[in-house]
Order: sequence, then structure tokens, then C-alpha cells
Amino acid sequence: MSATEESALEYIERCIRKIDDLSLKVSEIQKKKFNFEVEVIDDRDKLKLLVYFGKNGIKSLLQGNKESRLYNVVNKLLFSGTLFESTTAEDFTEPENYIGTDESGKGDYFGPLVIAGVFVNENTRKQLRSIDVKDSKELSDNSIERIAGEIKKIIKNDFEIILITPKKYNELYAKIRNVNRLLAWGHAKVLENLLQKCNAKEAISDKFGDESLIKNSLQEKGGKILLHQFTKAEKYTAVAAASILARQKFVEWFDVQNNLLKFNLPKGASNKVIDAALQIRKTYGEEKLSELVKLHFKTTLKVVSN
Repeated sequence: MSATEESALEYIERCIRKIDDLSLKVSEIQKKKFNFEVEVIDDRDKLKLLVYFGKNGIKSLLQGNKESRLYNVVNKLLFSGTLFESTTAEDFTEPENYIGTDESGKGDYFGPLVIAGVFVNENTRKQLRSIDVKDSKELSDNSIERIAGEIKKIIKNDFEIILITPKKYNELYAKIRNVNRLLAWGHAKVLENLLQKCNAKEAISDKFGDESLIKNSLQEKGGKILLHQFTKAEKYTAVAAASILARQKFVEWFDVQNNLLKFNLPKGASNKVIDAALQIRKTYGEEKLSELVKLHFKTTLKVVSN
């Protein structure tokens, strides 16, 4: 499988994980000659999500009745980036000096939640653009590893990464009981830590929920920063760089665990994930499984019921 095909597969798997949160039926992924596709079904309607791959990268397309409620809900979820009202960035100019934050692992059953932040100035921003830094969802895991190394050479120490292991994630979720609040806490923590190293006045993050969530989680230093939240914020250099560093740390966790377990843990939330979770539970027990997965996912019910 080519790197572009891998990126397309990873992208459609991420889309499926988002759709799963709406409790809609999603078919198995079908691979065609030039694309991957799945069907999304509710009681009344059916849609088809296609992700094409080729020399020019990947392109997604949603087919179905555009007047239907199902189409509107899925289209807004996947291509507006959030179910909340979006903030427009049409008139926003990327600052010369700012922090960008992004996360990886939010929709994956196995693995940690990783949140990263990157500070850029006018010089490092131009250097990052020169190495074609882009949204990590458009890159294969092999490309992520290479580009993450180049990013760190350019920005030196001007980054921060928080890895929340599944065990810690489950503890936090038991207290917070809300994924967006947990995300906000992580983004705020990254901002606070990075502000100890740099003198940023502004920050940009992807808009994953109510704008007040991150702001209310910020402490003394972070409370003084001007925070912008946009849908598809990865178009901004520092956010794209943060998305790559977060993804690299996420993939690294899998490499370590795979070596320890002598077993390849799948990413995403497909049927392969359920099969792997069943195998881990059978071989190592439920306690070990709880150290590797996000327990609040509905996947857990499918695993424990078998």
C-alpha cells in the first residue's frame, strides 16, 4: 500500500470514529481501485463516504440526498470539524508569533490521548512551511516520523507534548465524565507549560467544543493569552506542526506496546480493534486491557459481552 493510500485509509478511519459517536450504522471499509468507501445508514436514509487517493493526495466526497437530515448531520460533523457552531477564519491573518495546539488519539480505542503545542516566530514559521508541514491526517505514519524530526530541529525547545496514557485517561474521564472537558484541560496544560519557555501573546487551537472550555481551564499565565479557536485549524503552521508531533508520540506509544506484548495493536475503532481487544482480554485479562484502551468507548461493551 502506498503512502497516499495509507493516508486515505487513516483519514476514513478517523471519519468513522467521529460518526460512531452519533450511533449511526457504518459499513465495513471497501477498497476500490482509486478510493476507500463506507456507507452510513440511519432508519430513513443512506449515504456513501468516499476517500480518493492519488498523485495529488487525498480527497473526500459525501454522496447522498443533500436535503436529508442524515446528510446535514454527517456533512457538518466531518467537514465543519465540529457539531458546535463554527468560528469563521476568513478575515483572520496568521500571527507572526504564536502557539498552536492539537491532539491525537481522541477517537482511537487503543492508545493514549496526546496533546502537543508548538511556538513559532516569523523565522521558524517560514522554515516549517519550507518543509511542507501540513495536517498530520494527510500524512502516513512513516512520513510523520521523518517530518517530526525536522520540526524539532527547526523549533528547538519551543514545543510541549503531554501524553495521557489509557490508564490515566480512564482515571481522568471517571472524574470529568466529558471528553471535550478532558481535551480542554490537556490543551490548557500544554499552553501553560509552553508559556514557561516562550513569550507568546496569542494561541490557536482546533475548535472541538464550547470556546469557554479551554479558557476556563487556563491558569495565571494562560489566562493572559489571546486564544483563537477555529475549525480545521491545522491550516495554520503551528497547529499543523503540533498535530504532527502529537501523532508521532501517539505512534511511538504503539511501537513500544507492540514490542512488549509481541502483538500488534490496531489503531482506530474498526472490527479489527474489537478482535484485538478480545485477544488481549483473553491472554492478559481485563486489568491489562484497561491499561491499553479508553474504557468509556462503546467498543468496551462489545468486548465484555463476548
